[in-house]
Amino acid sequence: MNISSRFAVAIHILSVLEMNKAGVSTSDYIAESVNTNPVVIRRIVGMLSKAGLVEVKPGVAGAKLAKPPSGITLLDIYHAVHVVQEGSLFGIHENSDTKCPVGKHIQTAIVPVFSAAQKAMEDTLHEVNLEQIVRKIHASANGISSE
Repeated sequence: MNISSRFAVAIHILSVLEMNKAGVSTSDYIAESVNTNPVVIRRIVGMLSKAGLVEVKPGVAGAKLAKPPSGITLLDIYHAVHVVQEGSLFGIHENSDTKCPVGKHIQTAIVPVFSAAQKAMEDTLHEVNLEQIVRKIHASANGISSE
């Protein structure tokens, strides 16, 4: 089971918008870079727009970042595209047999671990912004190690 690819595609879209800010980034243009259908791009751009991360104007081709790339964290993007429901990265089976000692207490044992893991992931995503990602893309494109 993976986190939805919408997250990676959304980061890709925002990176294209930043790197092509002097040009017009239409859904067709972005879709070519992502290698997907423009409809997929428009759907994700709609989510990013609703979250205040991109600006789109009806009847005008293209989109642009609504904030500086340094002000957009990966956590912002993660939340914008609804990768998972809030606080539910890990699913818990709800119908354990409560007559069984494992079934009765499994949630008590694992929920705190799952919560800590989700918080650690979200803390890491909060520490990385779009500007850092774009810098790494530039470095990689120029054959420079970004580590």
